Amino acid sequence: MNTIIALVPDPDREPTHAELAAIAAETPLIEAEVELLDVQISLLDRPASEVDQRRLRRARRKVLTERRALANRATGNQPAEVTA
Repeated sequence: MNTIIALVPDPDREPTHAELAAIAAETPLIEAEVELLDVQISLLDRPASEVDQRRLRRARRKVLTERRALANRATGNQPAEVTA
């Protein structure tokens, strides 16, 4: 017979410095994804104008830039300079 053990999080446990550092490292990407989501939500009920399309492209580029930066930090690579 197999036994299932449920792991219950300890409510008194504080996050470690490593966990806080990981959250801080991912914050710019999360903010960029939220910005992209805001743009996408604003375009749900109306056609996109030229300005809206630029906002959407800019938000997508920002997400990709932050993903690249996070991946480079994770692998220890130096980020390349990008001029846009």
